[in-house]
Amino acid sequence: MELEMEMKRRGGQGESNEEKWVHDSSVDHKGRLPLRASTGVWKASLFIITIEFSERLSYFGIAPNLISYLTRVIHQDLKTAAKNVNYWTGVTTMMPLLGGFLADAYTGRYAMILFSSLIYLMGFSLLTMSQFIPSLKPCNKAMCHRPRKIHEVVFFLALYFISVGTGGFKPCLESFGADQFDDDHSEERKKKMSYFNMWNFALCCGLVIGVTVIAYVEDNVGWGVANLILTITMAIAIVTFYMGKPHYRYRLTGGSPLTPMLQVLVAAIIKRKLPAPSNSALLYEVPMTQKSQGRLLCHTNRLRFLDKAAIIEEKDNISIGQNPWRLATVTKVEETKLILNMIPIWLTSLPFGICVAQTSTFFIKQAATMNLKVTDNFRIPPASVFALGAVGMIISVTTYEKIIVPTLRKATGNERGINILQRIGIGMVFSILAMSVAALVEMKRLRAVDKELIQRGKTGPLSLSALWIAPQSIILGIGDGFALVGLQEYFYDQVPDSMRSLGIAFYLSVLGAGSFLSSFLIIIVDNVTGKSGRSWFAKDVNLSRLDNFYWLLAAMSGLNLCFYVILAKKYTYKNVQRREIVADGSRGDGVD
Repeated sequence: MELEMEMKRRGGQGESNEEKWVHDSSVDHKGRLPLRASTGVWKASLFIITIEFSERLSYFGIAPNLISYLTRVIHQDLKTAAKNVNYWTGVTTMMPLLGGFLADAYTGRYAMILFSSLIYLMGFSLLTMSQFIPSLKPCNKAMCHRPRKIHEVVFFLALYFISVGTGGFKPCLESFGADQFDDDHSEERKKKMSYFNMWNFALCCGLVIGVTVIAYVEDNVGWGVANLILTITMAIAIVTFYMGKPHYRYRLTGGSPLTPMLQVLVAAIIKRKLPAPSNSALLYEVPMTQKSQGRLLCHTNRLRFLDKAAIIEEKDNISIGQNPWRLATVTKVEETKLILNMIPIWLTSLPFGICVAQTSTFFIKQAATMNLKVTDNFRIPPASVFALGAVGMIISVTTYEKIIVPTLRKATGNERGINILQRIGIGMVFSILAMSVAALVEMKRLRAVDKELIQRGKTGPLSLSALWIAPQSIILGIGDGFALVGLQEYFYDQVPDSMRSLGIAFYLSVLGAGSFLSSFLIIIVDNVTGKSGRSWFAKDVNLSRLDNFYWLLAAMSGLNLCFYVILAKKYTYKNVQRREIVADGSRGDGVD
């Protein structure tokens, strides 16, 4: 109530205040209307991007090398280790659905980030202790054939602490950063489009250092030292994030974002026998002047059945206040349509998630069998091939931001250059190409295995350079720069304003579900091919047929792309009634 009164008071002081104050339903750290000059935009988002860099450095410091740790220290076979990595990755990227819901409904993004980052830090602290405390170490010897059970328990407990921390951390951090830009301000809206690219640039930088420097420390100095470095780095990043508190813009919570959707469905079912009005102006909506929080959405012609929830009956006494279970606003109806329209896009994004899952499992195990020497005295860790994907993504994001978008803006007049779903589709094309190249490279590697290890009886790594993994990794990284960044924008921008943490969680769930589906696909293919005589997934990667598996993924992704293109052509984007504010403080009404 105090915020509403202040907004009316500020708004009544003249249009120049539109440039001075932020009227997008956000507040400053004291609960007041934010001052545009001292809050938000890059001065706030850079604090947020810094902690994202540290978090990705920490995550990718352990994730790509995890399969090596499970096979070399825990002594799991390749199939079991790959499944455990996929399960952990899946849980880590599905937990944000819960964290995002709690943040949107109850805690707010800032509080959830702080709380979950402490849980995240606890996970890395446990990993560090499992390497330094004698009773928690794998064993007393430098090499052992079976680690202590207590080490396995603490190790996996630490990993899933990190998963729980990520569940609150990831969906809120990126959406909290995007909240620092006002959608109704023309200049800030353009900066927001660059924000997602900058976010992924920082992510890739953290990833590159994690899979090169940290992986090198793990392989050549020790896992304990690496974990200690990551723990200290994360602790410093949390303190840095807290220091930015006065500069942030905060969004107030409004209860469960799922309740209005359920109300729309119930109201539409109750009024299912009523004819849908031909004129959308007859549907119920709150005037913009009476809406203190959130934005109004324009009516669309998709899923017309839900429009019945906004039909005004004689028994609906609007002057007293409508029953939300019988009468919904057009905005609530359109928000429900947005979520339902997202389901097919989410489903058709899953094959891309399956392709991405291969980079942290089979790509690394393939590289481990190849020649990793850069010079006679320097050998790169197998997990470092993961950095090649990040390099491809950095190239892709930078080229898109600095060359493609400015060029297409001039040519098409579209602020984004190309629409979001087109960007995602381009990334899917690259994933098909990456899996095809991966299959060809694996065929070459298997010929080298047959020639050197089987016919000549050679032991140790192949003479074939691990740089042969570079093309598939870089191509998939370029695809990530289109598809993953596009998915982030899509799920943040196209969800209702009250569900933006959950929107980022939807994006992360594509990767999580992709990891689970990858494990499920491995089990099915293993059973089917095992019955025919030779499984595609043997205990030794040199006896496996990963080339066939990659061809299968390329074929599945190609078929899926056809369905995706059909959906993307028919898709209707969020249609916002926008109060446009330009940099000089002038105002205009528009539709996004």
